[in-house]
Amino acid sequence: MKNIAILCSGGDVSGMNPAIKHFVEYTIKKELTPYFVYDGYEGLIDNNIQKASYKDVSGIINRGGTIIGSARSKRFFDKKYRKIAKENLDKLNINMLVVLGGDGSFRGLDIFYKEHGVRFSAIPSTIDNDINETQYCLGVDSALNIIKNSIDAIRDTASSFRRAFIIETMGRECGYLALVSHLTSGSELCLIPEKKYDLKLFKNEFKKEIKNGRKYFIVVVSEGIKQDLSEIAQWFEDEIGIEARVSVLGHIQRGGNPSSYDRLMAYKFITYAVNSLLDKKDETIVCYTKKGFEYKSLDAITRFPHKLDEELISLL
Repeated sequence: MKNIAILCSGGDVSGMNPAIKHFVEYTIKKELTPYFVYDGYEGLIDNNIQKASYKDVSGIINRGGTIIGSARSKRFFDKKYRKIAKENLDKLNINMLVVLGGDGSFRGLDIFYKEHGVRFSAIPSTIDNDINETQYCLGVDSALNIIKNSIDAIRDTASSFRRAFIIETMGRECGYLALVSHLTSGSELCLIPEKKYDLKLFKNEFKKEIKNGRKYFIVVVSEGIKQDLSEIAQWFEDEIGIEARVSVLGHIQRGGNPSSYDRLMAYKFITYAVNSLLDKKDETIVCYTKKGFEYKSLDAITRFPHKLDEELISLL
């Protein structure tokens, strides 16, 4: 069979559209027929699968999100719907899938392969950067650039009004986005779930900094700390004596123009994913490690809980 399909599952990231573009161009170059599955696993079930061409990917490399849509599908974890999905693929003679998503999406793929033999190659695609065995997930650099620009803009008003700003980043239970943004933005404080903190320990130092001329504070907080941000803002006002505001960046971190790095990584991830299927590898996850690109198994990805790089944490 020379038909191959691509789908996106879970949260969208900037970098998916460059990946989709290269998927079409590279598979055609390799004499395969590319198909799009719209709206993730839901599209597999609803038979929303269409043949793709160069026309479909013209002008999308600079666009965030994904032109083929994404979804979180509860139905796909029901055996009867996976059977329907397989029947829909069989009608089009598709027996190879490239999937952009996170570890939850990969688990569904593993079940699908074991039940129906649909071969797949998966690409870690989540701004949280919280998938084991890969140092980089597609979309992370674009998200970091969005956060960087937001912090830089907030710093302008923080300095003008002599305020503390508590800025929340996404990341679920992983503090990667917050930590890297803290290190690269020059913020005064970073709070992440991987490291315990006590605001009282910062009181004397912050008051000393104000006495020595500091006019504002930037605090980068990961959503995973589970503390009400208004409490942190109130602490700055009550204990440090500086007016404070809260800014939740939210879903702007997922969108926007894909960075050059994410465009390049999308190109490489797709090349390795398609090549793995052409090389008769049945179920692989393309990971980027210190050694370069490597193929990993789902078991290697899910065997242990994800841990943030200790070297990064030590820089706090």
